[in-house]
Amino acid sequence: MEIYEIKDQIESAQLNIEKIRGSLDIDKLEADVAEMESKMLKEDFWDDNQAAQSLIQELNKCKLEKNCFYQLEEGLDDAMIGLELIEEGQDPELQKELEEKLVLLNKQIDDYQLSLLLSGDHDHLNAIMEIHPGAGGTESQDWGEMLLRMYERWASHNHYAITFIDYQNGDEAGIKSATFEVSGYKTYGHLKSEKGVHRLIRISPFDSNARRHTSFCSIDVTPMIDGSIELEVNPEDLRIDTYRASGAGGQHINKTSSAVRITHLPTGIVTQSQSNRSQIQNKEQAMSLLKAKLYQKEVEEKEAELQAIKGEQKDNAWGSQIRSYVFHPYSMVKDHRTNYETGNIDAVMDGELNPFIDAYLRWNIQEEK
Repeated sequence: MEIYEIKDQIESAQLNIEKIRGSLDIDKLEADVAEMESKMLKEDFWDDNQAAQSLIQELNKCKLEKNCFYQLEEGLDDAMIGLELIEEGQDPELQKELEEKLVLLNKQIDDYQLSLLLSGDHDHLNAIMEIHPGAGGTESQDWGEMLLRMYERWASHNHYAITFIDYQNGDEAGIKSATFEVSGYKTYGHLKSEKGVHRLIRISPFDSNARRHTSFCSIDVTPMIDGSIELEVNPEDLRIDTYRASGAGGQHINKTSSAVRITHLPTGIVTQSQSNRSQIQNKEQAMSLLKAKLYQKEVEEKEAELQAIKGEQKDNAWGSQIRSYVFHPYSMVKDHRTNYETGNIDAVMDGELNPFIDAYLRWNIQEEK
């Protein structure tokens, strides 16, 4: 790399960091951190445990944003010092080290800019994901299991935890449905990009004539609302059924009616849980899911009203085909919203989803403008 190219990269990094400083309002962030730390020192801080936990979470989030920003500035300072040393006397080893630091710095800047896009009201919450294969029997049920494996690999790559809530095996292969919680830093903010219909095109392994098949799966993603959001549900609006769990879990879970299904009669929303041995625990979990879905429905209805007032009409992501995965006659994964695509379908199915998520976040910001 030539010296002028190194200078251009440093200037670009400097410009991007200044843009981040402007959008972040670092002075206000410092003041917010100081105020929250002051509140934690008060004697009555732990009198309201729920409020205390919420404040600690917010404080940790602000501290992380602040510290990461200052790390960017430190990286830029180091790069500028390195440039001065190189200009004073050519040192191939020092120049190579600086070039490597610039690659890392630019990646950190890019990652930080993306993290700032995850600033929605619910982006910081855990995500509830549901996989529902479409019509097509074994074909679509197998596709559902492939998607489940993809998200499990993605969670593992990004150090997120998955907890299963409900799992229904397919008749011959795959799954009839799966519901699970993904826990970690801003998981809903990342996974909201996955809500919609996912299409698979391949030569079917279940077709003796080796014909090409198209399968569909719907993915629903809901933020797992926390205690800071109050939502009352009328018990008279609920139908609660119990049944024997069908998933793995030992003799007890399969021989007793520990699984719970809750139907919200006014909306038709159904949630169920069978991951716990206790019927009481499954009922609590199913109720938490129901509240999350009802809250999300309320939010989406308000957003739809605003779009109607603006005179705009956007597709409903739940009923839209958002991404295609083509195994035959060529290899490609394409997102139909952002037009981002890759030919490395094996990497995508192995959990390499971040380029699609990043493209969606940038696209979504432009759509909102």
